Amino acid sequence: MKKELLMASALVSTLGVASVAQAVTATMAGSMKIGVEFESADDASTDTNNVKDQSNFNISLSETTDAGTTISTSFEIVDEGTVAADDDNALKLTFTDGSALELLNAGSAAGTHAVSVPGASGEQGVGGTSTNNAPTGVSFSAPSTVLGVEWHSAADFMADGLKVSASISTDDGTAKGATPRTENAWGVGATYVTTAGDTTVTIGGGYGSGETAKTGTQGPDPENFNIGVSAVTGDLTVGVAFGDGDQVNDEGGSSYEQVDGSVVTAGIKYVTGDITLAMGATAGEAKDSTTIGTAGTTDDSVDSVSASVTYSVASGVSAVLGYTTVDRNNEGAASTDDGSAWYVGATMSF
Repeated sequence: MKKELLMASALVSTLGVASVAQAVTATMAGSMKIGVEFESADDASTDTNNVKDQSNFNISLSETTDAGTTISTSFEIVDEGTVAADDDNALKLTFTDGSALELLNAGSAAGTHAVSVPGASGEQGVGGTSTNNAPTGVSFSAPSTVLGVEWHSAADFMADGLKVSASISTDDGTAKGATPRTENAWGVGATYVTTAGDTTVTIGGGYGSGETAKTGTQGPDPENFNIGVSAVTGDLTVGVAFGDGDQVNDEGGSSYEQVDGSVVTAGIKYVTGDITLAMGATAGEAKDSTTIGTAGTTDDSVDSVSASVTYSVASGVSAVLGYTTVDRNNEGAASTDDGSAWYVGATMSF
């Protein structure tokens, strides 16, 4: 019996050492946000106060082969009242020349190079009608499916400061049905970074297109074009971006809408000591139609302005004061879901 226990202990120890030796490198990051939002809606609605308690936990995994190729992926767990796991992440291969290939869940290259525009911090927002289809993000209709790949060039591709990407994806081979689905898609994108005196300028954007399949009348094929520019001078960052595209939205309950929309976003951020001041604005509009195959004739619109002050209390700890005001129109008429919201809270990150 004693020998058996010794053998079992040796086996467990050996397996433990082997598993540690063969484990990939894992890094962790995350944050905890807690605060309160004061939402003041249209006069026809009731003002509300909401506690915001949100956390996320991200695990990044990577390892490098003997040939120098890095294999990496990641996943995230988000708790915003209901725990959810974000596992729509690609398996990424990064080669020794700096180029990379993403396999499965790769996304669209049209969205990869959308320029990041400064915006307000905080968890404030004004809830709106689900029938308003005005976009708020510039890559809103960049099509892709989970069965896709995306290639990224190394830095300084053909010119100093230039990076490019290309993606392609296809469907899962199932027969088409009443629900619109993206049958295939492709995208291209590029980012160019240069300097002008003390200012670093980033120009980026992309184009993506695809084909939609469904039984009955076909809607518009998904398509997106976006372009943007940002400039950083010392502690000041400014940016502006534009997006335009078509898509078919699944509204649930066998209801679908085809949408032709566009959006402009702009923002500014300034850092002074431990304080970050930020402001962002969005103006989106769209023509939507519940009759697939027939273009909409009246406008949906969303115009919002947000501002925030973030104070670094300690390493990884920030206090946030944020404000947002939203103005909406639905089918060419003023909505009753306009309003404004304040947020006061703190974020702890690691």
